[in-house]
Amino acid sequence: MSQIKVIGKNGGRALEVEFPEAKVGILHDVVTWQLAKRRRGTASTKTRAQVSRVGKKMYSQKGTGNARHGDRSVPTFVGGGVAFGPKPRSYEYTLPRKVRQLGLAMALGDRATTGKLFAVDGFGVEGKTKQFVAWVKENGIEGSIFLVTDDVNARLAARNLRNVTAVAVEGLNVYDILRHDNLVIDAVVLEPAKDGEE
Repeated sequence: MSQIKVIGKNGGRALEVEFPEAKVGILHDVVTWQLAKRRRGTASTKTRAQVSRVGKKMYSQKGTGNARHGDRSVPTFVGGGVAFGPKPRSYEYTLPRKVRQLGLAMALGDRATTGKLFAVDGFGVEGKTKQFVAWVKENGIEGSIFLVTDDVNARLAARNLRNVTAVAVEGLNVYDILRHDNLVIDAVVLEPAKDGEE
């Protein structure tokens, strides 16, 4: 059971949330799935049928002393087609929903265990970057920040900073949690988990 202190304008209380123990294998599976989904899959090469080459036989089959060759589009020649090269495709695959939910809970738990999870109820910033910087300093947050909030003004204030990634609550994901030092999240997101409603 993790105790998370709620900070912010309406803070001052503590949330008790139970997180599963983090397992590297599950976190790895979720991050790999997530990054595979993000891949554009636009890499493409031309086959020997698609390269711009004359299809005529290079020289006689016999009598020249050279190796036997057909046309110049074969992969053995510079400028020829590529054998078994990449073609545009989707790298996406499915991962069970329960595994994805478990991975997210483990990532949240990892940040909570290390004291890098900050639950916020009311940022009190009005879209100004200097206000958000002051708010971060006031709460003693150091390092990169993954800001997950539905407070539009907070996101506007933070998006200009190099070490902050600001997204709405629906954008909460395992990869960004793990690649940032701190997770700053709306307290209301963690409250359903307290009642066992994942």
